[in-house]
Amino acid sequence: MMLHSPDEIILESKVAFLRQPTSFPESTYHVEAIETHMSWVFLTDSHAYKLKKPVHYDALDFRTIAARRHYCEEEVRLNRRLAGSVYLGVVSITVDQIGNLQLGGCGATIDFLVKMRRLPARNMLDYAIKDGTVQTGDIGKIAALLSNFYHGLPPIPIDPAAYRNRFLVAIHRNLRELSTISYQLPVAQVELVCTAQHAALQRMSGWFDERVRAGRIIEGHGDLRPEHICLRPDLVIIDCLEFSPEMRQVDAVDELGFLALECERLGASELGVMLLDDYEKISGDRPDPGLIHFYQSYRACIRATIAIRHLDEEKFRHSAEWPRRAMEYLRLAERHIQECAKSVHSIG
Repeated sequence: MMLHSPDEIILESKVAFLRQPTSFPESTYHVEAIETHMSWVFLTDSHAYKLKKPVHYDALDFRTIAARRHYCEEEVRLNRRLAGSVYLGVVSITVDQIGNLQLGGCGATIDFLVKMRRLPARNMLDYAIKDGTVQTGDIGKIAALLSNFYHGLPPIPIDPAAYRNRFLVAIHRNLRELSTISYQLPVAQVELVCTAQHAALQRMSGWFDERVRAGRIIEGHGDLRPEHICLRPDLVIIDCLEFSPEMRQVDAVDELGFLALECERLGASELGVMLLDDYEKISGDRPDPGLIHFYQSYRACIRATIAIRHLDEEKFRHSAEWPRRAMEYLRLAERHIQECAKSVHSIG
């Protein structure tokens, strides 16, 4: 008779099991455990294993084993588009009749892991930016890879008005959340940025509609940041956003603008400019700079919201890092909407 049902094995027990080097099929000297909002990642000497937490947020629901299996499989499927050599598959965690956990054992399945080849941290773009080792050719290779990727994707069938409405809803949500009194962000600055974004969205409606009609809205990566780009030995892009198709449905230059924004935040704005310029030359896609500045301002507000939400968790509540990060993004949002306004004012 089995002593434990799958639902009785709590997250803490799985994490404790996966912290042990002897839990993995490969020989490893040490296991590094990294916790995020949505998952635990366990790094062995040669692999990375990701365990999704049984959490529920607005855009995702990982509370059941079936859901976690589905999104593990989706993560592998989607990430193989840009990192086929990295994503090795989905591995089960099982429990035998006396309560012992195993990877891929023959007992009852209690959860699933995404198994990946471990990438050297020093080869990631964020590390290279901080270390000053990014080469001009690296940016050209990223632009070429993404241009080819986007070119091969079918356009998302979406009504232009519905596309614009997504931004309208999100701008209002960002305004509401960033103005939360307990977060102690400068409400006047938040209102200024969000009001300017709303005005730009209204006046630039034709530009957005043109992007939809030109088939520029595709199912992209969804979270294109420097820490997700491995430069060497082979260029790969990992950590595609797997849980929300809608959040992956983006304008290609919106996604690239976000990557450029993150380079700017890390003090390498010139790399972002180079990326967008190289992409335009390779793809022939040349939207008005004002549109890209709008996308960047909008993405900066999204990231500010994500950062400040950390204060809702007890362990982050007294950390100065997340308010600092939110303000960093808010300043970027303000700068880019000001640059956008220069183009908006020329319309008509």
